[in-house]
Amino acid sequence: MASPLPSSHPPRLSLLSKTSPPQYHRLLLSPSRPDHFRFECRAGQTGFFTRLGRLIKEKANSDVEKLFSGFSKTRDNLAVVDELLLYWYLADTDRVLDELEEALLVSDFGLKITIKIVESLREDIVAGKLKSGSELKDVLKKSVLDLLTIKGKTELQLGYRKPAVVMIVGVNGRGKTSLGHIKIDNDLINSPHAGKLAYRLKNGGAKVLMAAGDTFRAAACDQLEIWAERTGCEIVVAEREKAKAASVISQAVKRGKEQGYDILIHLHLMYITSGLHTNYSLMEELIACKKAVTKVMPGAPNEILQVLDGTTGLNMLLQSREFNEIVGITGLILTKPGIGLPIQPFTSLQSSSSIKHKKLQSSRQSLPD
Repeated sequence: MASPLPSSHPPRLSLLSKTSPPQYHRLLLSPSRPDHFRFECRAGQTGFFTRLGRLIKEKANSDVEKLFSGFSKTRDNLAVVDELLLYWYLADTDRVLDELEEALLVSDFGLKITIKIVESLREDIVAGKLKSGSELKDVLKKSVLDLLTIKGKTELQLGYRKPAVVMIVGVNGRGKTSLGHIKIDNDLINSPHAGKLAYRLKNGGAKVLMAAGDTFRAAACDQLEIWAERTGCEIVVAEREKAKAASVISQAVKRGKEQGYDILIHLHLMYITSGLHTNYSLMEELIACKKAVTKVMPGAPNEILQVLDGTTGLNMLLQSREFNEIVGITGLILTKPGIGLPIQPFTSLQSSSSIKHKKLQSSRQSLPD
């Protein structure tokens, strides 16, 4: 029997041909849901937030399936894998792994991740752990699933005191205030993420207050006011033009405490036309908002969630790192996954040690989502 060891050909990464693209075959990757995906309140928590977490947990379980469905384009682009692994045998290991490298690169897994997957398979073959194409395919599926699995705690940390403060931040044009159109009472309106979160929490029995921190854009407050009205939530907006966002959130937190609100959702968008590092005033404003919350309610905000556009590729990494350095991001909301989300930036976000995110939630274009 031929040895699986690459005797004369060391492990290498084959280059993609620019003139003859590979033939594509479909690799069916089942969107299995990891057991620890959950949306609930902190362990050991009692009272209202525990009941709220229990009510929304069932609905949130389906979100994982929707996140994985966003990778349908990537699954379609995995070239020749089914046929490649079906007829694989030990003597042909080098060629099969080389073609698998090409398939993963074409599917935008990125160089680092591709090498990691392929070399792990090579080691298992050499060790005699993989002896058939079906075994190799199963291990490949598991490797991809592990890359997409969120590590650590994924539940919202709402704390014990009311109101729990959730800040939603991000740059303009990333799908925060204009993601999709939602039909309510036979009318179409824009769907901000703050509105979706408020809708979910309110349906779970929470008394929700919203705060419009996007004081830069002329129509931003009006848009969020419409959404608050349609979902039956109260909202705090700037009392005058060009008001500071920090003053809006400060007033909102005070009102939340005085009137017994359970959760305060503060939407703060940074209108940025170039790199974050050139927008010092906007960064200072974001820091001021966080300080204003803490001043009124020590220990808050409970969560700072950043919205990222799934179609921007590696630019997501830069944005998440910049925002994390400014205010300390606790969670990520990923928009537009159904358009064809690249694997590489997604897994890079997962493995980045500089981002203290606890959850990664996909956002689709319907109200219950």
